[in-house]
Amino acid sequence: MILDSINTPADLRKLNPTQLDKLAEEIRRFLVTNVAKTGGHLGPNLGVVELTIALHRVFDSPADPMIWDTGHQAYVHKILTGRKDFSKLRQEGGISGYPSRAESDHDVVENSHASTALSWADGVARGLQLAGRDNSVVAIIGDGAMTGGMAWEALNNIAEDPDRPIVIVLNDNGRSYAPTVGGVVRRLDPVRKLDAMRVNREYDHFLAWGKRTLQGSGVPGQVTYDALRALKKGMKEVFFDAGIFDSLGLKYMGPVDGHDIQSLEEALTMAREYGGPVVVHAITEKGRGYKPAEKNKADRFHAVGRIHPETGLPIEPSRFGWTSIFAEEIVEIARKNPTVVGITAAMLEPVGLKLMRKEFPKRVIDVGIAEQHAMTMAAGLAHSGYHPVVALYATFMNRGFDQLLMDIALHDAAVTICLDRAGVTGDDGASHNGMWDLSLAAMVPNLSVAVPRDEATMRELLAEAIDTESPTIVRYPKGSIPKELPTVRKIGSLDVVYEHHVQNVTPIVHVAIGPMAHTMVEAARLMEDESIIVVDPRWVLPMNEDLVNLISNASGAVVLEDGLIDGGVGDELRLALADAGHFVPVKNLGIAKEFLDHSARADILLRQGMDALAVIEATRAVRQNTKNLAALD
Repeated sequence: MILDSINTPADLRKLNPTQLDKLAEEIRRFLVTNVAKTGGHLGPNLGVVELTIALHRVFDSPADPMIWDTGHQAYVHKILTGRKDFSKLRQEGGISGYPSRAESDHDVVENSHASTALSWADGVARGLQLAGRDNSVVAIIGDGAMTGGMAWEALNNIAEDPDRPIVIVLNDNGRSYAPTVGGVVRRLDPVRKLDAMRVNREYDHFLAWGKRTLQGSGVPGQVTYDALRALKKGMKEVFFDAGIFDSLGLKYMGPVDGHDIQSLEEALTMAREYGGPVVVHAITEKGRGYKPAEKNKADRFHAVGRIHPETGLPIEPSRFGWTSIFAEEIVEIARKNPTVVGITAAMLEPVGLKLMRKEFPKRVIDVGIAEQHAMTMAAGLAHSGYHPVVALYATFMNRGFDQLLMDIALHDAAVTICLDRAGVTGDDGASHNGMWDLSLAAMVPNLSVAVPRDEATMRELLAEAIDTESPTIVRYPKGSIPKELPTVRKIGSLDVVYEHHVQNVTPIVHVAIGPMAHTMVEAARLMEDESIIVVDPRWVLPMNEDLVNLISNASGAVVLEDGLIDGGVGDELRLALADAGHFVPVKNLGIAKEFLDHSARADILLRQGMDALAVIEATRAVRQNTKNLAALD
């Protein structure tokens, strides 16, 4: 196999066109075979095979830095830069599903939040200019990332300097997860639909016309023909341009067939030699070369779990249990409440709004990869008498924090934000853990946060949130839903899900945040010598007065939350107890303030001290603290 001989980008430059086409076929087989075993972002990488080969033949990475946006389309880049061991892709000890500086000098940006590459490229290029280096910076932006506001802020600055050495490769496959939306797409859509053969025919017709016309003028024909051929090669003018780039003064080249290595190399070489900011518009097909992906209209196998490589069918059950419950329940609510409007940021199906879109197409809005806009637009909808439900992955709410604070909360807007994949997500790595939202939400006035523990409470809390005439968040984790944990009794608004009492022993309260209730109950059942009450507050922020009152009369509390240990629910509880004059031992268990490497969720929770044994240890420590305080009295 040719792929076996490719260990560095320099090895690509030894291959002839036939070998390059063969290499592209081998890479696609490699991707399907390996990603099928582990899961990962398959469709985007099948679409960038030829583009990545051409990039590494034209540019000298890492001297010419390559910045991938979004980073999930960098698998081929990894293969060509010496990382062909995909056996533990996105697993502990294996390579990341995104670019990683720890893996290679060829990787620049680690987090894979979309639409950031152009800003990174602008900064890196400015640094090269200041250092007097003449290298190029290449930003490969695709999978809908051009719909994000940061991309346009960056373009505005990049266009300011005609000498800035940036090559922007617009990997245009017409999709993010689903087909890309917005006015930008409509502007580029006619260009995308022109196949390379038609473009070449148009050029050939132009050359023939030019030869006949200029020969008739008495100018030597071969001279004029050669000049016209140079015009084609240099692409000084193009038949089909994109005015949005031209209007900024950016050089535009395209459209280029993103699966024709020779055409890509010609365009990229000219872009490199231009010496200033250039946009190279490459038309690609997501999922190319793998029939199951090509036939999948929903997302072209954007991200898959473990699959059968021959058929593309899943090996294991769906990983989207919580999401599926949201998808069902939001439709039920929307049927009864005509003011409910769903909002997604380019992730209609992953966040569970596909069913609602099917039944209520005018009441689901896809804003593209634009979380900030989604938040503020939702505030505007609320002002107009509607109740927007903004469905996001929890990690992406970080991007809209200012809008949550100043547009939604400041105006006390009746907006519900549903945060999928909250807490530790594991295999997607540091940038995708949804671990920040509780600490962020704790700082926001007027905002209430609900955390369901099972399917029943998920449905109940979602309905309660949408009935609330102020800002609300409902957060739930990645993966399958745990078995139902019924309420034993109520203490005010609190659900008691387990209790065990020992005579003459004042209980310790286990405060279980959402699905962590199952771990708390598991731990409590192992401590038969302890008096324990396991409570689920359901609404965890702002601090529940019933919870403060319960703990003020207890021996102490242990809080287990799937979020940052600093500034989360546990810290808010401590403050509330102190403000009320109750000095009760409280032990918080949660995620340390650090970025977590990719690994299985269960393994991360174990290392973070968030398992049943850690709860037992914390309970023993609280009991001992209570005894020490009693001895001091």
